[in-house]
Amino acid sequence: METTELLKKVRKIEIKTRGLSNQIFSGEYHAAFKGKGMAFSEVREYIPGDDIRAIDWNVTARLNHPFVKVFEEERELCVMFLIDMSASGNFGTQKQFKRDLITELCAVLAFSAITNNDKIGVVFFTDTIEKFIPPKKGKSHILRIIRELINFAPASKNTDISQALRYFTNVIKKRSIAFVISDFIDSKIQNQNKVFEDALKIASKKHDLVALRIYDEREFYLPDMGLITLADAETGNLTQVDSSSKQIRKQYEMFARKNETNLQNIFNKCGVDCASIRTDQNYVQPLIKLFKKREKR
Repeated sequence: METTELLKKVRKIEIKTRGLSNQIFSGEYHAAFKGKGMAFSEVREYIPGDDIRAIDWNVTARLNHPFVKVFEEERELCVMFLIDMSASGNFGTQKQFKRDLITELCAVLAFSAITNNDKIGVVFFTDTIEKFIPPKKGKSHILRIIRELINFAPASKNTDISQALRYFTNVIKKRSIAFVISDFIDSKIQNQNKVFEDALKIASKKHDLVALRIYDEREFYLPDMGLITLADAETGNLTQVDSSSKQIRKQYEMFARKNETNLQNIFNKCGVDCASIRTDQNYVQPLIKLFKKREKR
């Protein structure tokens, strides 16, 4: 992509996602992802209704007037994005490709994070680790991540989320918040291989994991279009399907629902929060719902 075109795309995404972050997400994000604890900030005069346990007796005795200690939440969180760059992300039948939605989600969460003074890092993965960007603060860092999301060309087309989780667990020693953003179309998950579940379980014990599952309507519902050819974006395999058959369409949906249920069961077992976001629907409500759920805990 030409530099000028890339910068225009970055700017467009920045304007949209930063606006959403400032108007909607920053406060919700702050409440949903809390810091390490409370740190002393200052003392101020006692106001009727203040908790008497917060009275600073030394200052009160010295000034002969009641003062209370004021504490602020310690932030300094490390936020990591584990982003699926496999070929199945280049799919979308309605509003946008999954890859474009992933870029927007990552940007809006990153801008919410820097508003709260958090560090942001990224792991781009396919069936291998494509790129690691260490955690760092600042707007320029976020814009670099957005540029990479738009313009990055992965070496592989396939998916291995378990490998990305293992790498993340090994490279990030300090407890962090990690968003795994993927369509979770992974043969290990579909074949109910324990490798994915084990990697997820280990990572979730060390870190606060959140799964954002991106999907397209056509991954669940086939249109009635007669004989069609379906291509697997990752393997290149072609399959001819008679979409005019109600039985075929039903089997197609049942297979997708079975995989969805299996994935959700794994998330529940490993204590991982999840939001499912469709390519043709607004992502604001699913994220707000996720944040509210976490805030209540």
